[in-house]
Amino acid sequence: MNYAEIKYSDIANGEGVRTTLFVSGCTRGCPGCFNSGAWSFSAGEPFTCEVADRVIASLEPAFVDGLTLLGGEPMEPQNQAGLVDFIERVRERFPRGCGKTIWCFTGDTLDELLPGGRHHTEVTDRLLDCIDILVDGPWVEDLYDITLRFRGSSNQRLIDLNATRAQAEERGVPLDQAICLWHDEEVYSTHSM
Repeated sequence: MNYAEIKYSDIANGEGVRTTLFVSGCTRGCPGCFNSGAWSFSAGEPFTCEVADRVIASLEPAFVDGLTLLGGEPMEPQNQAGLVDFIERVRERFPRGCGKTIWCFTGDTLDELLPGGRHHTEVTDRLLDCIDILVDGPWVEDLYDITLRFRGSSNQRLIDLNATRAQAEERGVPLDQAICLWHDEEVYSTHSM
């Protein structure tokens, strides 16, 4: 797997200060995509063990709130295979409740990542188990809305996967029947101070 860019101390792609990993490769080709330079799977540099170690080390400071995965498309099957061991390392080093979260932006809907979905692979469930917030749905240029926080178009959802998993377990239903959306602080959702 290749990566197109790594942003340290990023405040645009998830809550708080984050390290953001932009993986290479996306077959969607959404018109108006902000990162079309990362569509090629060969764009950027190889995501080596040394690079993974640097990303994990960047998450250590107390002021860093977590890791964000973007692309390209992190949920392309070949990227899932390249990410799963790394994401499990991150989750092991920073377990839930330690104050560090993992966000993932994908053009897939959650349905497409569940069993039977177009991008469900043998490692998808492992990845989803590590992710706290899934921003799902393709970028749709006609639905672009600059007032939306942490998403570009109004069709995209910010799914709180921890709450969704808990709700699914409590109700005994699949994840896609128990979706709980992430809620922002009120001051941001009202667009006023």
